Amino acid sequence: MTTGNRLGRRPIALVTGGRRGIGRAIVVSLAARGFDIALADLEHDSDAVSTLDDARAAGAIAAFYSCDVSNVDGHAALIHAIEAEMGPIECLVNNAGISVQKRGDLLEITPESFDRLLATNLRGPFFLTQRVAARMLEQRSPRGYRSIVNVSSANAFAASINRGEYCISKAAITMATRLFAVRMGEAGIGVFEVRPGVIRTSMTQVAEADYDQRIRDGLTPMPRWGMPEDVGDSVAALAGGAFRFSTGDAIHVDGGLHIQRL
Repeated sequence: MTTGNRLGRRPIALVTGGRRGIGRAIVVSLAARGFDIALADLEHDSDAVSTLDDARAAGAIAAFYSCDVSNVDGHAALIHAIEAEMGPIECLVNNAGISVQKRGDLLEITPESFDRLLATNLRGPFFLTQRVAARMLEQRSPRGYRSIVNVSSANAFAASINRGEYCISKAAITMATRLFAVRMGEAGIGVFEVRPGVIRTSMTQVAEADYDQRIRDGLTPMPRWGMPEDVGDSVAALAGGAFRFSTGDAIHVDGGLHIQRL
């Protein structure tokens, strides 16, 4: 979708996996905070159309870009299209991710399952960030603050042996965040990790009854499910420069799940 170059109007945020769930909430929160949106996802379906409509209702220019983040060879074309149609990317949100195909015994994880998951959850975001970061360093921002936000998971620190490859991918995002924070720090570009806890989305539906009971039993100090909007608002605050002298940090959006308790 061509929108025309809008440089000078609002900063542009590229959100991967933005058409539904947490990604949708991030898109809408960023739009409400003053960003134009490049929504990159696999399908331009009814979910994508609805999310774009909500972003536009919040005042944003919003465009869809077809993207499989695991296809590293397609990253250059994606960035080129966004820059040509909208302008330079000033915020990258690496939200696209997949869960395990089947929860099961750690001792039965297959190389195929491991490779599939890490290609989308780690390898793809790493190399997309590499390309966007390089472009950020080549270009000046007329608005000042720029950011990269990686959406990981409570499984970056909490071991779930029935989805080991997922945990490994999210733990690696923690180090990737720190590495890029150090590399981009001199340019004043903030790099952050957001760790959602138990968030009510289609991805968690498979374990809904289990989480309902565990929340009732005290899993989190705040005794409720997280909502996608909880994550979206947190990402938007980071992207908007609310923490300008911070970088490399992990922000927990988990109702206190990460707190060790006796």
